[in-house]
Amino acid sequence: MAGKDVTSTDEFVKGLWRDNPVFVQVLGMCPALAVSNTAINALAMGLATTFVLLMAGLTVSLVRNFIPREARIVCYISIIATFVTCVDYLIMAISLELHRALGAFIALIVVNCLILGRAEAFASKNPPGRAALDGLGMGTGFTLALLFIGVVREILGSGSIFGVAVLPDGFQTWTVMVLPSGGFFGMALWLLIINRIKQRAANPVRPVEEGAA
Repeated sequence: MAGKDVTSTDEFVKGLWRDNPVFVQVLGMCPALAVSNTAINALAMGLATTFVLLMAGLTVSLVRNFIPREARIVCYISIIATFVTCVDYLIMAISLELHRALGAFIALIVVNCLILGRAEAFASKNPPGRAALDGLGMGTGFTLALLFIGVVREILGSGSIFGVAVLPDGFQTWTVMVLPSGGFFGMALWLLIINRIKQRAANPVRPVEEGAA
């Protein structure tokens, strides 16, 4: 029982750090770079993708034994497109302004290689419980990655977080950070930080023994 609990937990946690979709697998770069100009846009896209990952993975796992192998990709895309349509209408009902800000990138969730990849590589080969945890973990990791990038871009580009000013009026904002090219700078910054953390974890600094020359 204990081993099963650890495995279940790992299915979720792996997407947060070890196999993070953006910072490790480098998947879903289109929305990660294009709509992360503000924290709210990044969070909304991350949550929308998480919902599709969770529901598509769960559905694929439930019907995997009924899908002909030759038609599996078509079936997976149809399932994903169904839930993307649900998300599209839901965001439109919640906020038309947010829906306009995300634009075509909501519909492009259908062709996000992360979602189709998890359906093919994991959900189609595992029971519903594990598929749901995998989708939720990957989606949460994707959301956090977009949010981290979005926060940096919004602070430096607009001097605010979620629309609330956090920097003094005299701060000269970096306009480039809210432009498409700013996504590459934000991504590079976080990759630098994460790789540095991994290097330090792999090669910890040993304390100098007392009396050593």
